[in-house]
Amino acid sequence: MLLFWKNFCMWTLWRMRGLRLHSLLPGAVMLAGLLSGPAQALTAEQALAMAEGDSDSRIAALQAAVLEPDARTADFLRALADDAVVLAQGRAWMVQGKQALDPVTGQTVLLPANAESVMNNNRMRGEIDTALAALDLGHVDAAKRLAAAQALQQDATPERLPLLEQALAQEGDAAVQAALQQARAAALLGSSDAGQRMAAAAQLARQATPATRLLLSERLAEEGDKQVAKALTRALAEVDDRLAWGQRLGVLFSGISLGSILLLVALGLAITYGLMGVINMAHGELMMLGAYASYVVQSLFQRYLPGAFDAYVLVAVPAAFLTAALVGAVMERAVLRFLYGRPLETLLATWGISLVLMQLVRSLFGAQNVGVENPAWMSGGWQLLPNLTLPLNRVVIVLFALAVLAGVACLIARTRLGLFVRGVTQNRAMAACTGVNTARVDTLAFALGSGLAGLAGCALSQVGNVGPDLGKSYIVDAFMVVVLGGVGQLAGTVYAALGLGVLNKFLEGWTGAVLAKIAVLVLVIVFIQKRPQGLFALKGRGI
Repeated sequence: MLLFWKNFCMWTLWRMRGLRLHSLLPGAVMLAGLLSGPAQALTAEQALAMAEGDSDSRIAALQAAVLEPDARTADFLRALADDAVVLAQGRAWMVQGKQALDPVTGQTVLLPANAESVMNNNRMRGEIDTALAALDLGHVDAAKRLAAAQALQQDATPERLPLLEQALAQEGDAAVQAALQQARAAALLGSSDAGQRMAAAAQLARQATPATRLLLSERLAEEGDKQVAKALTRALAEVDDRLAWGQRLGVLFSGISLGSILLLVALGLAITYGLMGVINMAHGELMMLGAYASYVVQSLFQRYLPGAFDAYVLVAVPAAFLTAALVGAVMERAVLRFLYGRPLETLLATWGISLVLMQLVRSLFGAQNVGVENPAWMSGGWQLLPNLTLPLNRVVIVLFALAVLAGVACLIARTRLGLFVRGVTQNRAMAACTGVNTARVDTLAFALGSGLAGLAGCALSQVGNVGPDLGKSYIVDAFMVVVLGGVGQLAGTVYAALGLGVLNKFLEGWTGAVLAKIAVLVLVIVFIQKRPQGLFALKGRGI
């Protein structure tokens, strides 16, 4: 009867030869698998061999079973991975509660009292995971086949060559084929034939990934043939050259990301210190309030609007701005308006206010850090190169910093409030004579700078934990950016923030994080000694 059905299927395919071959191939492969199912079904001897004995014999049995897989084999391997296999009565059984399931027939019996659990060491667990990945090589979904091929490449050995060649012969997707070719080349690195090892090294050199580099490095450390070692060295150098660009671009993006955060923090100071002359040591704590406002908005969405959680950032941004701006306005009206023209006294007063704000937050939210989750559209990364993935949350923060910068520049240069702020800071008495309410302008300007600090806190909440001491990590860097860029100059603030961010990240790769901070501080001090007015100095009567 089986022979009849095979002949019938072949006759049917011959009659349908006018159709496109790629449309028939998946069905033909599936049909062939179904027809040959009884010959490839898991046997009791195979199940026992994979569960009993030393690791070498079990791995050999496991690799042989994967070459002819079926549904029973996959279920048994998953049970092995979950430590749900026992030995009893000379057979291997899968455990389901208090029952034992026969992996061959699927029948259940009571779990024998003398059942012995199957133990798996780390080596065996790795082989089981690889075997489960190999089973996905026959999946109908090309994405799963691609993931399986990439997983096999990381743990490829010559013993898996038959499996990889069998999958290559049946694969029709170009991307999966390329991944299987690379996995096959990785497996050939362990071949006893020196020519095959050299050819495999040349093929792997064309795929510049960190995993490929690791494979070549490990093989080079074990290689005894000088010719093969030279080929491996050339391949490794070629991979390093290609990966170097990804590393350089990664450092550059990290510097831009850090610079964008410094820019957000320093923009508020560019107004309160650069334009108003107030040394606001509570600027970091205003940023902290913005971060906690984002946390409160997130908590409210999680509790009352869980279905709209991904949109909470759109509410957190204005909430952070308004919270910090309101606190800044109260600070200005209650304390700072009496201290204009006395910068050292504003320093002491705002430092005391910063201590009050930190203690207030500790009393309301506790001393421990709180976590702010990224929405789904800010999670994950954008992979540009094999060793370069840009985190989406940092990409969004860079774009957000540019948007805030454009808004502030437009506000200062092209609005009535910006005109009043510039007029009051340049000549308060003349501005008052023209009818400008200088006290109101001072309050609005300080509230604007404080609100910008709140926006910086909202952005920082997306890349790290939020705590009472959040502001201390950035206040010194923010002042350094403002002074280096030039007091009262937004353009200088931008250049200084990005320059310090990129310089800090490049130095970290050579000296480490701590020494990089010290080196940047020394360079800034030397620069200020030579050019006290900063990168962009005020000109004309504005001085």
